[in-house]
Amino acid sequence: MSETMKKFTPRDKGIKLVSKPNDFDVFDDDPDVLRAVLSCGHITDPNSLTDCCKTQLDYGQTEFKCPVCEETWPYDEVRKLAKLTLEEQLSFEEKLGTNTVKNLFDFRVVSTFLPCRSSKTLIRELMGLTLHLCLFSFHIQCPGCSTFVERLDVSNLCVECPVCTEKTGNSYEFCWNCLREWKGSQNRAERCGNVGCTIDKKLLKDCPMISLTYFENKVQCPNIRACTSCGVLIEHTNDGCNNMECPECDFEFCFICLNPGHDYDEDQPCKLAPRQIESESQQ
Repeated sequence: MSETMKKFTPRDKGIKLVSKPNDFDVFDDDPDVLRAVLSCGHITDPNSLTDCCKTQLDYGQTEFKCPVCEETWPYDEVRKLAKLTLEEQLSFEEKLGTNTVKNLFDFRVVSTFLPCRSSKTLIRELMGLTLHLCLFSFHIQCPGCSTFVERLDVSNLCVECPVCTEKTGNSYEFCWNCLREWKGSQNRAERCGNVGCTIDKKLLKDCPMISLTYFENKVQCPNIRACTSCGVLIEHTNDGCNNMECPECDFEFCFICLNPGHDYDEDQPCKLAPRQIESESQQ
């Protein structure tokens, strides 16, 4: 059993909670206790899930599977639903890396072909390096406290540091790309709102086109523009006016022609500006 007794409360967001019995513990059927529904459909509580996954790691597994249906659980799901403490996270991630390395190298086979002591030492060093790569390929040092932070979703540039968050009492998030405190919407976390973030150019070049209404006409326009004053990237959601106000510097400009905000005149239509290719801060 895990050392820390953990439980779900109605305040837990993003988790489907039910009062049904625990599928991993036949004695855990108290109807007054909230339990989570896993992605595979089975039901558990944080303690049972923690113990289940810890056992799998102790047996050398490199991924977590439901003991009932054998469906794989993503690590980010395990971390959230098991309510892993920071200490548990570090332990789990170290064991995941160690188990991965052991699957890559078979010491007994290598030692047979490389019997000399120096060769064995070299292999151990190689294992250590591989473990380091396994642990840190999706880790980076937090700019706030220098603690290594894991990036669970490779498509998400917005990363939360649990150490800074715990110390300050407020969620501390930073950009995986430019290593500055996160700016912008977490709902559009494939891009950062910081001026000069190096992902700007690719987004401005490759962002999809949207159809904006200009009086009775439809204008095909890139859905991401850089503020012509400070360079922050802004996305048009196809709702509301074509005059945009920058959330960073409050500068107002037309999303179609990129000129400073103005009253639209049907007799003097604005001209569609081409893709900016790079933000104003990089020009």
